[in-house]
Amino acid sequence: MFDFENPQFIRLKQKGNDTYEQMLLPLLIQGEEIVSTYQGTRDGIVFTNKRIIAINIQGVTGKKKDITSMPYNKIQAYSVETSGVFDLDAELELYFSTIGKIRFEFSGSCDMSLICRIISTYAL
Repeated sequence: MFDFENPQFIRLKQKGNDTYEQMLLPLLIQGEEIVSTYQGTRDGIVFTNKRIIAINIQGVTGKKKDITSMPYNKIQAYSVETSGVFDLDAELELYFSTIGKIRFEFSGSCDMSLICRIISTYAL
């Protein structure tokens, strides 16, 4: 299971949807498409039209990967905190019926309204 408390998994920045495409393509089901991608130093999250996929790159070489799939239909609630003058990070908290609360931090330049629209579109 992905360690969502890992301090290295913070300050995600929006990237092109092809960033993790080769890695995830074999895992996507028929009709599933990547909607938005965010990457930290090595780790990232991918929003598809079916689920959120958290990617944890492990080890020195990065060959070992932990991939956690979180379907939208298990989200009970979510909370967004946007960046401010002194707090430059934005935060997303997701509350899942099966695994509890998960928190992601994004750089202040990320469009949090886009993330909210993605979650609302597929979770509601």
